[in-house]
Amino acid sequence: MDTSGRPDRRQILAGTAGMALAAVTQSATAQVRNLRAGVGPVTITAVESFDIQLPKTQGARTFVPTYRNMTAGRNNVVRIRTNSGATGYSFLGALANDVEKARALLTGQDLFAIERHLKNGLLDWPSVEEAMWDTIGKIAGQPLCRLMGGANLDSVPVYLTYVWPIPQDEVTPKAHADQAGLVRQAGFKAMKIQMMRTDYRVDVESTRQMIAAGGAGFKVMVDRTAGAKGLWTYDQALTAAKGLAEAGVYWLEEPLARDDYDGPARLRRDAPNILITGGEGWRGLEPFREGLRRGTYAIMQPEMRVCAGPLTMRKIGAMCDAWNIPIAPHAATGLALAGRLQVSAAMGSVIQEIGVLEPGSFPWDVWDAYRPILQGETPFAFRDGSIVVPQHPGLGLAVDEKALEKYRVSGFERRGTPGISPT
Repeated sequence: MDTSGRPDRRQILAGTAGMALAAVTQSATAQVRNLRAGVGPVTITAVESFDIQLPKTQGARTFVPTYRNMTAGRNNVVRIRTNSGATGYSFLGALANDVEKARALLTGQDLFAIERHLKNGLLDWPSVEEAMWDTIGKIAGQPLCRLMGGANLDSVPVYLTYVWPIPQDEVTPKAHADQAGLVRQAGFKAMKIQMMRTDYRVDVESTRQMIAAGGAGFKVMVDRTAGAKGLWTYDQALTAAKGLAEAGVYWLEEPLARDDYDGPARLRRDAPNILITGGEGWRGLEPFREGLRRGTYAIMQPEMRVCAGPLTMRKIGAMCDAWNIPIAPHAATGLALAGRLQVSAAMGSVIQEIGVLEPGSFPWDVWDAYRPILQGETPFAFRDGSIVVPQHPGLGLAVDEKALEKYRVSGFERRGTPGISPT
């Protein structure tokens, strides 16, 4: 409080965020309760996880794993079966022991009791929760964005993230600029790269050339990934931020440690001409509450594999909205984008990431390989630099159950770590 005893602005905003969080929770759970009242109880009969090995289709690139470094064409699937006959899927990726624990918790339980299940452990298995929402959406005949109390957007602006498969010191500024030119020619208006070179000035030069190649209105973002290649000192971060701002870069992502709430806030004040963003490594609601209270980031970027699943990410969006902080979720490509996109649309995200893409490739190069399991459909379409939000029930994917079984393979392959991404 201030000296007059009146609440200060942060206390008011914190209270507003709490009310917004409660409103979103009540809206989502009320829709689920109403659905349950209409159709009666639906019991989970099976929680499964298995890998599929997709064939290489003509014209498709082979980079379609759930996580980087998996075999080309390999993807993990989580499936929920119910006594109603409705079946839901997630392509977010899961470990075998995660699903074993989820199976013990959920088999024989009420599908619609999401909040109760989250309190009992579902919070640890985002892909299982996502498959549950897919199932609920199919029962309701509604896409997830509508069940989440949103659907304000029928499309969401996107940016493409590219990661070169060689040390970044070996990537020339021209290579970055050439890719930016291709991205703009393909109709996109924004692109992000890692900022991992030994000399930050070469990164700045890359962004300068990228902006020139992209042309008027083209946004360039850079990502330090919270010290993935070594933490900057505050002074190093400030110097880099000012150089990037002078070049015209839109945002600098995770320039300091993920548990540093005050450093990025200070950087926002000291380098006001560039947005400081982050949040992909935060789990649950509390870090986002703290980050909003301290003014850590100008844009929040929750990652659904980490923050705890669709409902938690929707709640984060409500809190950010109350604090007037935009939200731009972190994401991958492939079908792992589906649930994130639905929640992104419900939240009214300012922009949605699509990554990690190989230089020279585009999202449709990846998605084309999924047609055999999607009744021949291309899962996503673009319009004027935005991605169209699918309106099929649940996650918006027309999954072919027979095709999944056709391409199912034994064993699990996971070389990545849940929630850890180079972007």
